[in-house]
Amino acid sequence: MTLTTSRDNALRFTEPARDPAPTWRRVASPVGGLLLLSDGAALNGCYLEGARYAEEAPDGALPDEGVLEEAASQLAEYFAGERRSFSLSVAPVGTDFQRTVWRALAAIPYGETRSYGEIAAAVGRPSASRAVGAANGHNPISVIVPCHRVIGANGSLTGYAGGIERKTTLLDLERAGGGGD
Repeated sequence: MTLTTSRDNALRFTEPARDPAPTWRRVASPVGGLLLLSDGAALNGCYLEGARYAEEAPDGALPDEGVLEEAASQLAEYFAGERRSFSLSVAPVGTDFQRTVWRALAAIPYGETRSYGEIAAAVGRPSASRAVGAANGHNPISVIVPCHRVIGANGSLTGYAGGIERKTTLLDLERAGGGGD
């Protein structure tokens, strides 16, 4: 398979569907099971099993029969070292500020990191690094919207809803040149 080399995510942020037809899919990964959630039109969630704030499939959601296939495929390529950016429609549910922060996270290039303060400055709120940290911690589309790429001002690996071990694994994967979109 060809390596997807774009360092920048090509995520298309959209509004959540007004009349959702929710679907779900579980996929295996080197950092544990992932639960993918869709509103029928876009990816709404990629939750690490057992992570803080992890969701479950909503009542009435059906097992996915195709909507999440592309997300599952791109995640498999990322973990196999064949993809460095994601090209998906995403519709994370959150406040306007959270969604702004999540867009800024998606702009962090593969294999690089940014501090909470740098993200705060990027969203025009330079004194809001703690609020950025809170939004980062509630990112519903982990791995794909790369909240694992955010670190402390001193370079330390601070907080990660999926656990520092998983954050380390994801960063190591990217530093080694594998993983991605």
